[in-house]
Amino acid sequence: MFSRFALRMLFVAAVVCGLLVPTVSIADDEKKPRDIYDYEAQKAAKGVKRIVFVADTAPHGPRGNHEFLAAAIYFARIINAQYPDAYAVVHTMAKWPKDLKHADTIIVLMNHGGSSVNPAVKEATRRGAGFMAIHYGVEVNKGEQGKHYLQWLGGYFEPFWSVNPWWTPKFKDLPKHAVTRGVKPFSVNDEWYYHMRFVDGMKGVTPILSDLPPLSTIPKQTIEKPSSHGGNPDVYREVSEGKKQVMAWAYVRPDEGRGFGFTGLHKHANLADDNFRKLLLNAVAWVSKLEVPEAGVPSRTLSRDDLETLIDDGRLAVKKRGI
Repeated sequence: MFSRFALRMLFVAAVVCGLLVPTVSIADDEKKPRDIYDYEAQKAAKGVKRIVFVADTAPHGPRGNHEFLAAAIYFARIINAQYPDAYAVVHTMAKWPKDLKHADTIIVLMNHGGSSVNPAVKEATRRGAGFMAIHYGVEVNKGEQGKHYLQWLGGYFEPFWSVNPWWTPKFKDLPKHAVTRGVKPFSVNDEWYYHMRFVDGMKGVTPILSDLPPLSTIPKQTIEKPSSHGGNPDVYREVSEGKKQVMAWAYVRPDEGRGFGFTGLHKHANLADDNFRKLLLNAVAWVSKLEVPEAGVPSRTLSRDDLETLIDDGRLAVKKRGI
């Protein structure tokens, strides 16, 4: 008879020599990065929040501007890495997914959000899917598009009402909300849209980022001659009266579905700001009904090389993966 110690030593020796192969656990398999372009794998995944990013690849100025695909890739990778119970994928606007019956959340980053108002998104939001729009993705036309955005997002950029100046707000007073966990006051120069069109009485809307813009962000001539994006008498009056403007907001719909709007991120480089980035990651988690940690969704500071690599990854995915 072998002693317990001897048997244990024989087992260890067998493993070391390769005679016994330890079983790979499900947990080990789940540590492998999820393929953010494998749409069928996402649909087949069980027990996870399915998050669908749709990003525009159309150029909008030189490299580093409106790098929406790069940002979507980054957000999807971080969410997949931090949340075993989430599976995020990335589509391009050029190949809008026609079937979103599986989606728990749809997040759009695009040059005008009008294409979001389509049958697939309407069906998904009707059953309670979350909806988030970033930068130019918050702009839609007044009318049917605007009506749907009010339902899904609680607010939107309305031409001849909202404005899109470059300026540097100081976000000093952050409300207590899941999306602000771990976020410290910050100030970042960007094309921060403001004077959004919100639902009546702001019902269900929680302002997240607010500040009073300088009057210089509204050309005086637009008081008499309104501009679709530059200014109008209403926004000039509000700012001159000292009314703070909202640049990011959380929305809880009557059906308990969630929406989030964020007007910044014209400049890809702004993802290097720890608080700017954390707020967006928190928002992706919150709108998807994932638990946001007390310190916020963790991520490391992005270097210039990191940001450039993300842009290249997006270009490569379009060519090699046909997204």
